[in-house]
Amino acid sequence: MIATTADAAGLCAFVDASPSPFHVCATVAQELVSAGYTELVEAQAWEDVSGAHFVVRGGSIIAWDARGGEPAFRIVGGHTDSPNLRLKQHPELRSAGLRMVGLEPYGGAWLNSWLDRDLGVSGRVSVRDQNSLRHMVVRIDDPVLRVPQLAIHLSEDRRGVSLDPQRHVNAVWGVDDGAPADFLEWLCGRIDVDRSDLLGWELMTHDLAPSSVIGAHGDLLSAPRLDNQGTCYAGLRALLDATGDGPTRVLALFDHEEVGSASDRGAASDFLITTLERIVLARNGDRADFLRTMAASACASGDMAHATHPNHPDRHEPAHPIEVNGGPVLKVNQNLRYASDAHGEGLFALAAAQADVPLQRYVHRADLPCGSTIGPITATRTGLTTVDVGAPQLAMHSARELMGATDITSYSAALQAFLNPAG
Repeated sequence: MIATTADAAGLCAFVDASPSPFHVCATVAQELVSAGYTELVEAQAWEDVSGAHFVVRGGSIIAWDARGGEPAFRIVGGHTDSPNLRLKQHPELRSAGLRMVGLEPYGGAWLNSWLDRDLGVSGRVSVRDQNSLRHMVVRIDDPVLRVPQLAIHLSEDRRGVSLDPQRHVNAVWGVDDGAPADFLEWLCGRIDVDRSDLLGWELMTHDLAPSSVIGAHGDLLSAPRLDNQGTCYAGLRALLDATGDGPTRVLALFDHEEVGSASDRGAASDFLITTLERIVLARNGDRADFLRTMAASACASGDMAHATHPNHPDRHEPAHPIEVNGGPVLKVNQNLRYASDAHGEGLFALAAAQADVPLQRYVHRADLPCGSTIGPITATRTGLTTVDVGAPQLAMHSARELMGATDITSYSAALQAFLNPAG
């Protein structure tokens, strides 16, 4: 399958619009509303879930199309967060005549990739609004922060510096002129909030270089946060493009996967299972109906996959090469770092065949630790048959990642077929 220009351009636009998990949810919600979906609120009664709806919990979002009629769910899951550098609670630092901002790595950030980049700030803040709280999504795209690399002349062996996450990833934001230096006060000025009313924040840095299709033939795509916004975008397109009868189609995107998913809105929370139960109950079903529906349902846990690195092929399982632009990837791990079993593998293989796209199969080297996904957590929390899948990429967890430009088309097509199986 050959990608259209719109597919690659659409992913680039999606990533550029979504520097934080909160922005991912806002971007997805905007697309859903434009397609006729209605937002529901968890704290309110759900009287009608028969059409297309979505619900947001912080940096997580669940959307569904219940117009198919079949008493089962087909779910595409993913995560909205990506490794990055985040502001500490008391970020103000001074060193060597410079104003600094204290940053803390989030998730498995590949720290050296964050050096010498122009960084903006994004996320969410909680502010006092008379006697209550108001939440604001924040985005500053000016190059206000930079983490400078150590000069090669000052390195002990000139082969690179081993970065200490406590000391070596703080950002410069100005020259110390002796005046009071409060980065959060400066930020409040930018968002028109009084500093005394700033009560909480989840603020993170993002690379300001725009996403782009690259390569002499335009067959590669360079962008930040492909892990896992590649899945967020492909899953959204799959949900919106799927039509016809069949199971209730669900897109579930969770925050905090990169740090274990154990939060009020992570995949280990009750967000998915309570949403699914409320859908069944709002259809006048009971608990037994919900349990029967879950038993007939399945989930594709979508996360990006490791393409074989051309400069380091020895770091990969030699019998399982994965190529960029080679099609979606089915991921299997015998120690259940991925949730795939024979049943789930078969379901996704059928979806790839239905979509007429090639299917690659990934196995991690047995002598290297394997990362994980929301898949095993989702399977444990819900009892759903779950299969781990993804699209191949290079430079995973770097500030800037690389994938094949045509893979977004085949990945989305396979996810669409999974949501809307033939027969």
